[in-house]
Amino acid sequence: MAYKIDLHCHSWYSADGVSSPEELIVSAKARGLNGFAITDHNTCEAYRYMVEEGFASKDGQPVDGFLIVPGVEVSTAEGHLLCLGVVLGGRLKGTPAAEICRRVHELGGLAIPAHPYDYFRAGIREAVLDTLPVDGLEVFNSATTLKSCNERARLYAERRGLPMTAGSDAHHEAAIGTAHAVFDLPAFSVAAVLDGIRRGAQLHCEYLTFRHAMRKTWNNWMRLRRRRPPSVAHS
Repeated sequence: MAYKIDLHCHSWYSADGVSSPEELIVSAKARGLNGFAITDHNTCEAYRYMVEEGFASKDGQPVDGFLIVPGVEVSTAEGHLLCLGVVLGGRLKGTPAAEICRRVHELGGLAIPAHPYDYFRAGIREAVLDTLPVDGLEVFNSATTLKSCNERARLYAERRGLPMTAGSDAHHEAAIGTAHAVFDLPAFSVAAVLDGIRRGAQLHCEYLTFRHAMRKTWNNWMRLRRRRPPSVAHS
């Protein structure tokens, strides 16, 4: 069976995100997704919250047919790195990418550079990519600054033989699912999705609309904190 998963999403637990985890889930289901990876900046608090509220399961199984993949987008010393299938704690921001890769692999997860070649958005540079034991590459990011950044990422992944991923990089609920991966899986779980990434997925590639892109830019500039939990608003 085919499952549609957005592998790069942010909630209001990211400083530049505006949507609650509940809003992301409602919007994702409305757009026909079967799940998404929650990859907030340098924190796994949204995933912990969703487990506490019963929207996600620690055993990696879907809840009511919908799957939340734990993850985080770490602002490493060299750029942004998606960490999928893991819950990381402790200091993350500014840690060397190689160290984050090691921690992720120890926990059985995947380390995937986000929007490489997009140096306006802290993409990891090629000279560093060459040295990292990454498990794949995000070759399509719906919010990339220039389309050529995605094209260069795909060429690098092909040259190195890396699995390819796509994600919306949604920072508000309306953008979720704009880009996503489609997996043909015999079973549906976090472990199965990670294995599907390793084996290669079909990618649905679509850019954010102008309206959604401008909203994301505005959020980045203003760091909106509307309707956030006190633990987030005062962090």
